[in-house]
Amino acid sequence: MKKGCSIFAIIALLILLVGGFFGFKFYKKYYGNNVEKEGYVLIPHQSNFNAILDSISPYLKNKEEFKDVAKDKNLDKFFNAGRYRIKSGTSNTDLVNMIKAGNQTENTFRIGDFFTVYQMIGRVTKKTELDSLRFAKDLNQIATEKGYANAEDLKKYFFIDTYNFFWTVTPKEFFKKFEDDYKGFWTPERIAREKATGLSREQIYAMASLVYKETGGKPDEMKTVAGLYMNRYKKGMKLQSDPTVIYAVAKASNFTKEPIRRVLYKDLREPSPYNTYANAGIPPGPICVVDKNSVDAVLNYEKNNYIYMCANPAKFGYHKFTASDVEHAKNAKEYQDWLNSKNIKK
Repeated sequence: MKKGCSIFAIIALLILLVGGFFGFKFYKKYYGNNVEKEGYVLIPHQSNFNAILDSISPYLKNKEEFKDVAKDKNLDKFFNAGRYRIKSGTSNTDLVNMIKAGNQTENTFRIGDFFTVYQMIGRVTKKTELDSLRFAKDLNQIATEKGYANAEDLKKYFFIDTYNFFWTVTPKEFFKKFEDDYKGFWTPERIAREKATGLSREQIYAMASLVYKETGGKPDEMKTVAGLYMNRYKKGMKLQSDPTVIYAVAKASNFTKEPIRRVLYKDLREPSPYNTYANAGIPPGPICVVDKNSVDAVLNYEKNNYIYMCANPAKFGYHKFTASDVEHAKNAKEYQDWLNSKNIKK
């Protein structure tokens, strides 16, 4: 009797050991860490199962185990495109569920002071699934539906800032985020200030772009610069903003050349409606994407008597302001001498 019990005990133990072995293998395969290194995987809409395996395998310890779990969970039949973060300690089950559920990780986009919307598109689409031509085409269509000529006329909807979007963002989704932000920005209070300036909204954005470029985006001088431009505009004087000349010269080459750093006398004659040395009034549109501070600076411009400003070589990035043409000539010579000392020719 004791001998029989002993045999049964051994058999039971073997069953437990075998079961435990296969149970452990099952658990490890489905729920154990299978990530060798961290990173991001891009899965386009047109991917197939093999393409997904090829994309994710460099991050895995065991590609075959992932393949088995993925097939068992029907990843070969259903998945969501996206940019997925592969984190250390993640199991095959979690990886598959993440891709099936579309739990992708957002990407960070920096919208800067681009000359054109198309330059912005070129930079943005480096972090999206769509190429720049498709993105531009769709934004052109959005612009047309709004009664504009093309995507460039949508420039006022975009503000300089950092944003988060998914890699799979569509142009429609992309624009809607900015359009909603634009609508939220124009509160009743700002609309009242807009009317008080006597400028149209298009003129406000154009003026704000001059303010942004002149100040380099530093808010502490924006209202002063805006006040100076308003003084010149109300007096019927040419605004004579160097950034508009830089923009006009760049636009003449379709923005294919590096922007000039030093405005020369020959540049002042650039035949462009954006050149405020050649034309009186406010340019026909913004010369760059602006930030909210620059628009607010125009809406709340400083009441001053300044007519002239010149870059201050003693305080890089800032200006000297004056209402005197004599003093301005002195400031301008000081700045030109500084440029020459730094061998800045163009």
